[in-house]
Amino acid sequence: MTATDRSIELVNAAAQAAADRLAHDIIAYDVSDVLSITDAFLLASAPNDRQVKSIVDEIEERLNKELGAKPVRREGDRDARWILLDYVDIVVHVQHSEERVFYALERLWKDCPELPLPEDAVKTRGKAKEHAELTGGTDGELS
Repeated sequence: MTATDRSIELVNAAAQAAADRLAHDIIAYDVSDVLSITDAFLLASAPNDRQVKSIVDEIEERLNKELGAKPVRREGDRDARWILLDYVDIVVHVQHSEERVFYALERLWKDCPELPLPEDAVKTRGKAKEHAELTGGTDGELS
């Protein structure tokens, strides 16, 4: 089984929205073969809590406006360190860069096929590391 056309459409719109809000290291995985609850995971990160929230708000607004999709669940708003949007077909994870490194979701799903994303989203790869080097932080040590 592979991700449905609807799931891919949602992933692409969400990825573009995240890129437009300057998310870092956007990546999507087709998890449909290993999970029965969703088709795809979209991962993105940001260097601070405010930007995490801004990215999530943009994704939610864009998917609703352009595709008529609303999340059935939104979790993690209180601290804005890791916000999850569950659209049933896809699950979006927007994490603070530190959480992204600590939880390393990429390692969990590395055996799943990576989904192609819009060019703007692909260009975000390595941005967390770049940001950390510029600010002297340790964020962005994704492997």
